[in-house]
Amino acid sequence: MIRVLLVDDHAVVRTGFRLLLQSHPEVCVVGEADSGETACQRYDELTPDVLVMDLAMPGMGGLEALKRIRAHDPQARVLALSAHDDPMHARRAFREGALGFLSKRSAPEALMEAVTAVAASRRYIDVSLAQKLALADIEGAAKSPVERLSEREFEVFVRLASGASVQRIADDLKLSASTVGTHLYNIKQKLGVSNQSELTLLAIRHGLIEA
Repeated sequence: MIRVLLVDDHAVVRTGFRLLLQSHPEVCVVGEADSGETACQRYDELTPDVLVMDLAMPGMGGLEALKRIRAHDPQARVLALSAHDDPMHARRAFREGALGFLSKRSAPEALMEAVTAVAASRRYIDVSLAQKLALADIEGAAKSPVERLSEREFEVFVRLASGASVQRIADDLKLSASTVGTHLYNIKQKLGVSNQSELTLLAIRHGLIEA
């Protein structure tokens, strides 16, 4: 029996994943969480075999939660979920210790494949995304200035590039507007851009958002 903890800030998404997983007799969803903070707490309480966690959540966020859980338990087996299927999100998840990465756009059966692989301590990544990662490395995308952003800066960058306002990002991530403003300043300095249009173009160029 594979014991799974589901983490996503959208209840509908968690319900869908739970139904998919529990249709397999060898999987049991032992708990759910709607934030990175709750994920850390519930992981300690439940010690699941696999943690299935969305990367983009308000507050702490999935990447920071992944980092803290792995620091506390280096044997934690985490499958990172993302609405994005670009190499940069996957690379960051693996860098923080995820064993698997799955786009929410993947076919439903891929979720079970991914959970089974991660439960067995095997790495999992969708074939098409693995190809994108390989091509990105060959083409030198790994040396992109975007890679210099911290995890929180990266999260703010993607939201800004998608058109979200500073106040909206502050509300979503449970940060002060001044903190988001500081992140924005650092992002512009590191990326060498001066306005939101340039941020958006850069994000499109790297496949982080769709045009």
